[in-house]
Amino acid sequence: MLLRLLTILLLLPSLAWSAATTIGEVRIEGAVRVEQSAIRALLAAKAGAAYEPETVDRDLRAIFGMGRFKDVGAEIEEQEGAVLLIYRVVERPLVRKVEFAGNDEFSVDKLRGLAVVKTPDIYDPALVDKSVEALRGAYREEGYHAAEITSRVEIDDRNEATVTFDVKEGDKVLVDLIRFEGNTVFTDKELRKAMETRERWFLSWMTGRGKFNEDVLKDDLERVADLYYNVGHVRVKVRQRHAKLTDDNKHMDILIEVEEGPQFKVGKLDVNGDLLKDKADILNLSLLKEEEVFSRKLLRESVTAISDLYADQGYAYVNVTPVTKVDGERLLIDVAYDVEQGSQVTIDRINIAGNTKTRDKVIRRELKVTEGELYSASKLKDSRRRVNNLGFFEEVNLTNKKGTDDSHMEVNVDVKERPTGTFSLGAGYSSVDGVIGQGSISQDNFLGKSWKLNLAGSFGGKSTTYQIGLLDPYFLDMNLALGFDLYRTNREWNDFTRDATGGAVKLGFPVGEDNRAFFTYRLEQKEISDVDDTATQTLKDEEAKGKVLVSSLLSSFTRNTTDYHMDPTTGYVAEGSVEFAGLGGDEKFVKYIADYRHFWPVFWSTVFSVHGQVGYISQLGGEEIPVDERFYLGGLNSLRGFKSREVGPYDLANDEFTGGDKAAFFNIEYLFPILKDAGLKGVVFFDGGNAWGEDEEYFSEMRYSVGAGLRWMSPMGPLRLEWGYNLDPMDYEDTSEFEFSIGKFY
Repeated sequence: MLLRLLTILLLLPSLAWSAATTIGEVRIEGAVRVEQSAIRALLAAKAGAAYEPETVDRDLRAIFGMGRFKDVGAEIEEQEGAVLLIYRVVERPLVRKVEFAGNDEFSVDKLRGLAVVKTPDIYDPALVDKSVEALRGAYREEGYHAAEITSRVEIDDRNEATVTFDVKEGDKVLVDLIRFEGNTVFTDKELRKAMETRERWFLSWMTGRGKFNEDVLKDDLERVADLYYNVGHVRVKVRQRHAKLTDDNKHMDILIEVEEGPQFKVGKLDVNGDLLKDKADILNLSLLKEEEVFSRKLLRESVTAISDLYADQGYAYVNVTPVTKVDGERLLIDVAYDVEQGSQVTIDRINIAGNTKTRDKVIRRELKVTEGELYSASKLKDSRRRVNNLGFFEEVNLTNKKGTDDSHMEVNVDVKERPTGTFSLGAGYSSVDGVIGQGSISQDNFLGKSWKLNLAGSFGGKSTTYQIGLLDPYFLDMNLALGFDLYRTNREWNDFTRDATGGAVKLGFPVGEDNRAFFTYRLEQKEISDVDDTATQTLKDEEAKGKVLVSSLLSSFTRNTTDYHMDPTTGYVAEGSVEFAGLGGDEKFVKYIADYRHFWPVFWSTVFSVHGQVGYISQLGGEEIPVDERFYLGGLNSLRGFKSREVGPYDLANDEFTGGDKAAFFNIEYLFPILKDAGLKGVVFFDGGNAWGEDEEYFSEMRYSVGAGLRWMSPMGPLRLEWGYNLDPMDYEDTSEFEFSIGKFY
């Protein structure tokens, strides 16, 4: 309307002119970045044509519709009996910068990717509004429903703009209360249990429980309804009455309304069509029973059971259709299963492709079907799962195709192999062990037979280790890991030298997603030697034993949900282990260790982590606990700022650390990128812990340290360079320790 009024006002003088007035010239003024040719291509008014106000009005709209101008107008001047028509435009500014302020949850890079406004481009308020909505939506998905996003534009004298999005994230909104109205069949607790949306709890800061997502809530309404469908309430209605923020904008209350409707039972059951067995035998497969409560879940399972009956007898193309008839007065649902069995199919050939290394027999032994037997749907499903569980392939696809005729079928097993081996050879330095040379070969599919092979060796100024290991992760074609390790180690400590030669037999199996249980039997011959003359009598007694035999069983359970095991940014690793030494041998003890490490991504690609470990070793049969099996803290992997193995019970008279029966420590770290592309990070940390004797309590006389360091994912491997400061040093301790190593971060 404003554009039309402007046009009319500008063209008032033309009302006195004849309709036959000719346009002498058409000019465009004000265009700087927009090419005049692009504007002229839209104009209907031309030099030499008759002047018509309607044409000028249409041109103004066309120019404004380009979206490149914030103001468009027309002026008319009389010029030697003709009309000089001038289209005057005011360009929108060019966006040179897009900036963000106040954002902590999301990085600038992520926000820039969400914003529709790009650089360099002509400023468009509509795109700014879309960007605000996109940013607000992203914050809502992460639970920041009170987030406020505003925009501001600064234009310089060159008509170039900086668009800034100001973010007020607010607190993360968690679901405080989920209430239901109208439910009598199920309690509120039972309905909440069916939902993915959860109410917050005291550990929500760690687990994320209570996060609100509108799309998830919509699916939750279906999940609640499904509970009712499965107990006969097939006319149930579940509605979200409201999901609103509380007054403090920190929590959300959800109210869900339920209209349960009447409960229906199963009426008459029947089966029609191609009957493989007697009706009674087929209907016995139906989990729905007459006069019992109707259940949609049981109906689906019944269809599957009947289909599997036919598919496992070679009828690959069977079709089972449930036909229901609802009697609203008697509250009954009649169900008839209509069966079209198709033709019986035999497996003609099994073709395996894509395995360039893995032997055919490794794949075939996982298959539950063989050539020449009848098609079986359940056996094929199980076959794909077994092949995929080998862990050698990026993709595993089982497909069927017609064989020589309609009664024959070919099964194609297509796999895509992935690398399963690594080789490394190098050298490094540790402030504890000095110069270290190392080499290793690992292969998860050794010789294409699915064996896992590991050969490793390292030698340094104070330690030497050799190891060979072999593991069959699917021993006897079962989901069971069985293997062994053989090793020899020599390690020099301040007060003694420890030599050990031994082996281990390992047995492991997965326990659900991200979990694994392992049992390791260790048989080791060891010797404590080169004990200092000033050492304690306990250590001298260990030396006097000479060569001793250790026979132990270690059981462990690990759960690892981190995103990248070498350098995690999110997730956690939890592990618990128990080692029982006393299955024969000369030494007896029981050692317990619980370990937990959690990672949280913070802002600007930084990571906050917390790590804690608690250990305890106890006597068995009255035997003294071996000195080398006790707990010694200090160093990069426990308490930084202290020398390795020099935190714990200390014999001042003999200047000797005797080790603890119990230990506990924690590490709090904050990591931040320094050179992101080079993989260089900085870290600041706070450590605490100690080891204690039998007569001491856990967490008494805790030792603390703080410090900083660098971590670099170097070409030689992860490099740690860290300096720790002892906050309360003893007389015999240094105030700080500087350590570095090449190996792994955690």
